[in-house]
Amino acid sequence: MRPIVAHLSLPALTHNLARVRQYAPHAKVISVVKANGYGHGLLNVAQGLRETDAFAVLNPSEAIALRDAGYEQPILLLEGVFAAGQLVEVDRYRLDLVVHHAAQIDWLQQATLSAPIRVFLKLDSGMHRLGFQPAEFESALAQLASCANVSEIVLMTHFANADMPDGITQAMQTVEQVMADKPYPRSLANSAAVVQQPQSHADWVRPGIMLYGATPVAETSAASLGLKPVMTLQSALISLQEIQAGESVGYGSLFTADKPTRVGIVACGYADGYPRHAPTGTPVAVNGKLTRTLGRVSMDMMAVDVTEIAEANIGSAVELWGELVPVDTVAQAAGTIGYELLCAVTARVPFNIHG
Repeated sequence: MRPIVAHLSLPALTHNLARVRQYAPHAKVISVVKANGYGHGLLNVAQGLRETDAFAVLNPSEAIALRDAGYEQPILLLEGVFAAGQLVEVDRYRLDLVVHHAAQIDWLQQATLSAPIRVFLKLDSGMHRLGFQPAEFESALAQLASCANVSEIVLMTHFANADMPDGITQAMQTVEQVMADKPYPRSLANSAAVVQQPQSHADWVRPGIMLYGATPVAETSAASLGLKPVMTLQSALISLQEIQAGESVGYGSLFTADKPTRVGIVACGYADGYPRHAPTGTPVAVNGKLTRTLGRVSMDMMAVDVTEIAEANIGSAVELWGELVPVDTVAQAAGTIGYELLCAVTARVPFNIHG
């Protein structure tokens, strides 16, 4: 069996949920576990987040998996239903819905449900992705307020620029103009807004990436926000090569040594979810010591520099990201974000759950 494994820390999840509550002590928490728990496994992360006030997912199938596993908290479908027929499952499994376009209101009005459900009415405050325009919002709200299938309404938006210091100023002006006189609870803040936009915390916060121990704010480390990494992607050296100055490593010969170099070959590649475009110099740890990648990442293997790690040998542990190598540091080197790397871990990587 290949040595690559993703270690998942349930205590880290629980810690990060507690940090959300410290940042937003007066709000209820909707833990976002879409995209298979941001690549960690939906039911895996649910164990560490069992004290959350609610969950949020994308598809009804994810919500049903949580219900079948015994989770009784509210579960919010972040894009609502995609067809009227899905309201049968919403009713059966008692799910909450985001409503972001007129057809979804029509479907609710025409449905036959066993009991009313809670809806989150979404305002487009500047993202221009989902949600009612400010001029349409009042009419949508009135329709939902008079709908027999609606038990409760929460007013909602999603910020495009909450990771910027003044990034929600315009959006909050829109929110206040539209929602100021409406006697309904609100859900506004994503992870970035949770940590640096306290004016947006309102009644329900919706943390996602921060629960998994990665930063939602560029140029600010997860550790400085008091977050702990949940996933440690680990493998081992399966070969060692001694190359001389002028010799190259890997496809395309993208790395050429300028001095004698000891190269370790790691059982991890882009078919495991490690970014192929990570350049030479991307940080990695071997036997607990920081070093760098060399050359192009291939499908099943990658090369690392172990010249200064004399004890490195076949079987030596390699941390691709985790405690020593933050996933955000790898992401930055590869020109992407931690979200993408965590979500990209492939099915052939086994998970080892700790906690």
